[in-house]
This record gives sequence, C-alpha cells and structure tokens, in this order.
Amino acid sequence: MQLDKRAWVGVCLLVLMTVAACGGANDADPPQGPRPPRTTSSASAVGDLEPAAASDKRPNIVVVMLDDFSMDLVQTMRSAQRMRKAGASYPFTFVTDSLCCVSRSSFFTGQYPHQTGVRTNTSHQGTSTLGGWPAYDTNGNPERAFNVRLQEAGYTTGFVGKFLNEYEWVPGRALPPAVPGWSTFNAVFGSAYDGWDFASTSVTGGRLQVTQHPAPPASVSDAAKDAAYAGTVIGDKAMRFLRQGEASDAPYFLEVGLYAPHNRTQPEGYYPGDPLFPPMFRDRTGDRSCGRVACRKLTVDDLPGFGDNPRDNRPRLANGTKGRAWNTAGSLRPAAAVRDLRDRARMSQSADRLVNRILRAVGPNTYVVLTSDNGFHLGQNGLGRGKGTPYDTDVRVPLLVTGPGVVPGARREVTSNIDLAPTFEELAGLGPAPFRSGLSLVPTLTQPKLVRQGYAFLEHTQQTLTGPDPDAAFTGSELDRIPSYTAVRSRTALLARFDLDPRPDQVQWGYEYYNYKRNEFELRNNVANPKRRAEVELLMARLAAFDTCQQTGNQAVPEACRSVRQ
Repeated sequence: MQLDKRAWVGVCLLVLMTVAACGGANDADPPQGPRPPRTTSSASAVGDLEPAAASDKRPNIVVVMLDDFSMDLVQTMRSAQRMRKAGASYPFTFVTDSLCCVSRSSFFTGQYPHQTGVRTNTSHQGTSTLGGWPAYDTNGNPERAFNVRLQEAGYTTGFVGKFLNEYEWVPGRALPPAVPGWSTFNAVFGSAYDGWDFASTSVTGGRLQVTQHPAPPASVSDAAKDAAYAGTVIGDKAMRFLRQGEASDAPYFLEVGLYAPHNRTQPEGYYPGDPLFPPMFRDRTGDRSCGRVACRKLTVDDLPGFGDNPRDNRPRLANGTKGRAWNTAGSLRPAAAVRDLRDRARMSQSADRLVNRILRAVGPNTYVVLTSDNGFHLGQNGLGRGKGTPYDTDVRVPLLVTGPGVVPGARREVTSNIDLAPTFEELAGLGPAPFRSGLSLVPTLTQPKLVRQGYAFLEHTQQTLTGPDPDAAFTGSELDRIPSYTAVRSRTALLARFDLDPRPDQVQWGYEYYNYKRNEFELRNNVANPKRRAEVELLMARLAAFDTCQQTGNQAVPEACRSVRQ
C-alpha cells in the first residue's frame, strides 16, 4: 500500500541526497451557567487578540465549510470580499488531499491522511478499510477531533450540515453511531447533494434521532421549494444554534457544513430542468444571479489553464525518461465549462447570504472562518470535471478569518487545513494535542507579516483501490485515473511524486514540477529541466524529510516533522 511505498522512497532519497531528517448531550438549548476555569497554553496569544481575556471571556468560533468551492468562485461572493477587507486572508492555503472525506478528516484531527488512515472517500461497501466514515471511525479519529477537547474544556459545540462520506442512513437501515464531542449534532445526510428530499440528525439522550425533510411537489411556488432547499435548512439550524450561543454565558464552537457548490450525484435532478449544480430557484435567472460578477462575465478566462494540452505535463521517471501519461481523458468543451462555472456561482449565492447573516449575528468576541474542503477543476490542465489532482485548481482553497483583534490583510504564511485544529485549540486556551501535525495560526492573526511556514504537503491514494466515488456519475473515470501521489507545495512551486504503477504491490515513481512565478497554472512539466535543478532538488529534499514522518493515530509528532514545513 501507499504507506509502504512512502517509507521505502524516503529511505532511498535520504541515502541518495543525504538529507537530514530533518457526543454527547441533547440538541436542545445549549447549557447555561458559569464557565469552567480557563485552561492556559504556554504558546497562547489569546490575550494579545482580546484584551477582555483577563475577564476569562473565551472567544466563540464559527467555521463555514464549503463543499468543492474553488478559488475562481471567491470573486462572486460578497461575504468573502467583506471578510477579506475586515480580517485575515491566507491566499496560500492548501488541503492535504483534494477529496472531501480525506480533507475533512484532516481538518477535524490536524493530521495527514497517513495519520488518520482515511485515504479515499469510500469504503466500497465495506470491502476496504481505506476510506469514508468506516475508516475515520475504526482509526479512532472521532476521539482525536478538536471538538472533543473543546467540549471537555467547557465549550458548547455544534455541528450542522454535511459531515463525512458514508456517514449515512436510508430508511430501513440502522442509524450510524452518535459522534462524540458535539453538544448539538445536526448532520444532513448525502441525499442533500441533490438539493431536496433528505434527512438530518439530532441527538437525544446520547442517541441519534432522524428528521425527514421532504421535498415539495413540483407544482408549488419557487419560494416554497427554496424554503425546503438543503442550504436553507442547514442555514436555519445554524442560525438557531448561533442565537442560543450568543445569548449564553458559555463559549461556543459551531461548524456549518454546506453542500454548495457540489454537484448533484443522481443522473436526474429532483425537479425538471435542475442543472448539474442545482442552485436555489431564486438564483437561477438574471445576469446578477452569479453574485458580485455578472454571469455573462464568467468565462473560460476565469479558469487559468483551460484546455491546455497535457502532453507536456507527462511525468518523468527518476532517470529523466517519460513515464506513463495518466491525464489522457480530454478537456471539457468550453460551453460546458462556462455553463458549470456559472451554475456553481449561482449555487454559491445561498452560501454567500448565510455567511453574511452569520457575520451580522455574531458578537465582537466571535471568530468567523470561511474555507472549503477542496477545490475543483472545470477543464483546466486538459482535465475534465472534478478534483483529486495536486494542481492549484484542486488543492488551493480560500481561508478567511474575522474576529477580535484580527489585523486585516493578506498573509504570506503557507497554511494547510491541518493548521485549523490547533488554531481552534489555542483560541480556546488549550495547548495543541501532541498528535497534531498542524501549527496554530493564532500568532498570524495579529502579525500579518509573520511567516513561519513555507511548505505544505499533499497525499493522495488512487480511487480504484476502494471503488467508485460518489461523483462518478458526472466525472466518469477521471478520479480513477489520477495516480497515488505525495507532493510538496510552496507559494511558487509544486513537486508531485506519482506512483505510475496502479498495482497495489508495485511502484514506479514519476515526477512533475511546476513553477508559478511566470504561469498561473501547470503549463509544462519542468522536472528534467537543468535550469530548474536546484529548485527541484530542494523540494526533493523536503519530500524525503516528510517521508520519514510515519506517525499514525495517537502517536506524538516530533518537532522535526513539523519543522519540515519551515
């Protein structure tokens, strides 16, 4: 499996390059009453961020997690522009893997996929231990999630919306287990991908309960349909928790997991004429239905690298010869890409309105975080429609933070979604758990010029090892073709090491290197270019050092494995 290959290549590269190794309660009103004593962290900067910390008023935290939201859509959301002006923006934020379940597992735990054991979106109906909720659960991740520690420290914790792939229920089947560490747990099951007719959870007495949200008939008004839309239901539940939290003396944490702008997963939409990316009906017509940018102005020019011929991206083997070409499916037609881009922008508008509602509702002692589980490509780099690659379209995501003491401006820190768990812990006055690989971003909230990390690492396991992905109806076999890889990303460069042999017991390394100083996208693989040798060797050394970091589960992460990102 991939872990064995990572360990093997780490040893080889180290020798060759002499690199130094380097659940809980009820879903009723949040509990009232006095807060527990604040715990302290030797590295905590909460006091710098909020002068009122002396009165033991720990901050509240709200995270809005979008689904498949790509950087090309940021321009369409007014709330994102509002947060960018008022708070901190992190333009060099990357996810550990551009797959929903893998990325979200890293977000909850502050760990890489090789630590969580969650490698793919699915378990292929239980035949694999690599993916989905089964992998997340059996590897002990629910207990390692940051929300458990926040709840133990006295936070009222709420989750509303999309949770993890295969944390599912259909009528006639047993319910999944209640997830520890949540005072309120309103997971919305995957039938909400199509926008309507889904179920959600609540917790009563430690046991999961289900509520059905039926879709109105096609004959009712568009407004009635919109009231039953998944984004509306999630938003209403989130705002209910938020109002209760703001009225309480106890600090709270809330995650809002929206399905927008993910495509539907069924071949046919719920209502006649539903597009592949189904927005609310109020957002389906008019040139301004795409938000801040007029729909007519959203074109393939907003998709850098659209239609680029992938022949010069072919991986190179260690000896410089060409390896197996894996990107061979062909790009989307321009008309299809533009249609999908505009529908994704329309779908994002319900999320935009909710973020603005949240920003208006929270008090001055509340941090609001906006991000995504991964990006998405629509014809860039000669690809089709989907995610899973190490390319900028798929792994770079927005990260915006507003809140008490946050100094506005863009940061140059290279951040990863594994940095958010320790960030939330430090904001809550806790020291980071020793098994977290991420680094708290709290110091950067008040120091925009502070740069401690220059690299992020990516891990991906080929989907064919666990069976079809939920998006297969519209992405075809594209995700299956993307090889397993480990990659390192800086502000200006990407080095990806692909396993070009799809057999689980065989390996053939192929490399791709791209420099973004002159090109916005992956124009040409320059790994064998003599002029780039020094840059490539530097990133090769980083990969070799990362390969030595093989901690899993609850194992403590040595400082050398965090410093490899410096």
